[in-house]
Amino acid sequence: MPKRILTGTVTSDKNEQTITVLVERRFKHPLLQKTVRKSKKYRAHDAENKFKVGDTVRIEECAPISKTKRWTVVTEA
Repeated sequence: MPKRILTGTVTSDKNEQTITVLVERRFKHPLLQKTVRKSKKYRAHDAENKFKVGDTVRIEECAPISKTKRWTVVTEA
């Protein structure tokens, strides 16, 4: 099964080797036909601590690294 790749914005880089990424998705509501924005935060592994708040990054699904980390940073988008 292929790994999911998501694009989002870094919202926190306070932890060592970890960033928090806000991923926003847009879809049309099935009944109201209005465009709806939903967002979710993911914690991703950043081994070199090179990404800062406001950067746009691509994250990839991986095996669990810690209790909350299941994603790694691939590249800067």
